[in-house]
Amino acid sequence: MSERWARAILTAYRWAGASVYPFIGSYVAWRASRGKEEHVRRRERYGRAGHPRPEGPLIWVHAASVGETLAVTPLIERLAGFGINVVLTTGTVTSAQVASERLGQIIIHQYVPLDLKPAISRFLDHWKPDLAIMAESEIWPMTILELGARRVPQVLVNGRLSDRSFASWTKRSYLAEALFENLAHVVAQSEVDAERFAKLGARPVTVSGNLKVDTDPASVDDAELELIEGQIGRRKVWAAISTHEGEELAAVEVHQSLKARHPDILTVIVPRHPERGAAIAAEAEALGLTVARRSLGDAITPQTDIYLGDTIGEMGLYLRLTEIAFVGRSLTGQGGQNPLEPAMLDTAVLSGRNVQNFRDAYQKLSAHGGARFVRNKEVLAGAVNYLLNNYSERRKMIEGGRKAVEEMRGALSRTLQALDPYIHPLIVQARLGSSGNGNGS
Repeated sequence: MSERWARAILTAYRWAGASVYPFIGSYVAWRASRGKEEHVRRRERYGRAGHPRPEGPLIWVHAASVGETLAVTPLIERLAGFGINVVLTTGTVTSAQVASERLGQIIIHQYVPLDLKPAISRFLDHWKPDLAIMAESEIWPMTILELGARRVPQVLVNGRLSDRSFASWTKRSYLAEALFENLAHVVAQSEVDAERFAKLGARPVTVSGNLKVDTDPASVDDAELELIEGQIGRRKVWAAISTHEGEELAAVEVHQSLKARHPDILTVIVPRHPERGAAIAAEAEALGLTVARRSLGDAITPQTDIYLGDTIGEMGLYLRLTEIAFVGRSLTGQGGQNPLEPAMLDTAVLSGRNVQNFRDAYQKLSAHGGARFVRNKEVLAGAVNYLLNNYSERRKMIEGGRKAVEEMRGALSRTLQALDPYIHPLIVQARLGSSGNGNGS
């Protein structure tokens, strides 16, 4: 009965998608008008290719947004190094920018097609991938079914299932099994994630650790960093990064509390959604604080209270300005944000308790003393004050974070090992093709 229900639901999903497909243009146009789509590349959402397919083996890699793109960047570099063509799809404008900056000409970037049969079929008809690699938690029914129908191996890497996602899939276990049985392999971030995927019917499942740990910290323009550091001078600095609504106000109020004890303090706020910069600045200014916005090119003056990092792809710059960072979506939000980048950049990590989506990373960091949890903004203010006043404790946290990161490394090699049965034939094919081209010239 459950199999019959799964087939019925997926068939209904297929036909519903086909029926709305002719009318989806207005939705994509609306997103483009709000800056959520590149207007000139909207056709890619319908599966229309922006480039010809290159000759030889080709792997389709999909990463939803910036975090997933950064996580799979080292993997993509290795795949391209084997001589295999890589088409990378992402779902956001910001992730497309990151892909361009980090991967340049070694990949072909396309926006991911809508999970509707006409779009997916058109995409697959053009690119004819030999292997599909999806990052983290990208489970799209029509995409999975169409790849399965074409017998294209599908591997989920850096796989994770949040508490909420797992609970949702568990209620529809028959549907999860109908989809996950199409996956050739799941390479999970943690033992907990692996157990969850296995319970939902995925086979085989292995554990790699988090690919983000094997990425290099984002490079920065040294001259720009030196300029900003010169503007800051010897002031005390702390940062609130990847913040969500409500957490920026908490950071502002922490700043006000700390200013009585540290008159020269500078607070750096980096919102998860930079488009909220104007609203955040207005909120702080309404409380009598002086705000400098990175997006407007504002300089930091001795009177600046808040440096607002409302730009994309510059987290490496902001984290290099401080040794103390609160990581958001954990105090007023739910699920947390990835704490590994601040730990990799020698920063003591503070966080709220709602970090379910990054439980494994936080457990390892806190076990080494690299991360501490706070209940509310008052405790956050106390923790920041303590670390500002105690150099040795701050360095202990930084060193603890560094040790945790070192212990967590190796996810890339374990992922490549899991992928070997699928990519080895493509490597051979690429080499034979290269040899053939060489002999024929």
